[in-house]
Amino acid sequence: MDYKKSKAQVNTVTRNIMDLCEETGNIYESVAIIAKRSNQISLEIKQDLNKKLAEFASYNDSLEEVFENREQIEISRYYEKLPKPTLLATQEFIDGNIYWRDPSKEIEEN
Repeated sequence: MDYKKSKAQVNTVTRNIMDLCEETGNIYESVAIIAKRSNQISLEIKQDLNKKLAEFASYNDSLEEVFENREQIEISRYYEKLPKPTLLATQEFIDGNIYWRDPSKEIEEN
C-alpha cells in the first residue's frame, strides 16, 4: 500500500466524536477498531522499512568503514514524513475503507 497517496493529514486533526461513532454507535468500539487497524498499518510500514534498509546492512564491526549512504538517508526521510499510523487508520475509518465485524453481535442475531 502506498501510504504517501493517502488523504490523511500529517499533523494531528481535531475530530468530531459523533462522526466517529456514527457507524458503530459506540465511540469506544470505533476507537478500538481504529487502534487495531493502526497497529496493522504500523507493522506494514515497519516491515517495508526493514526490508528496504536490509539492503544497506553492514556486517562489519569496524568503525573506520562507517560512511554516509545518501539512498539510506532518503529512505529514512521518506518514512519520517509519512502520516502516523493512527492518522492513516482514522482516515480509513472515516472513508469507510475498514472492514470490521463483531462476532458477539453475530451470535446474538442467530
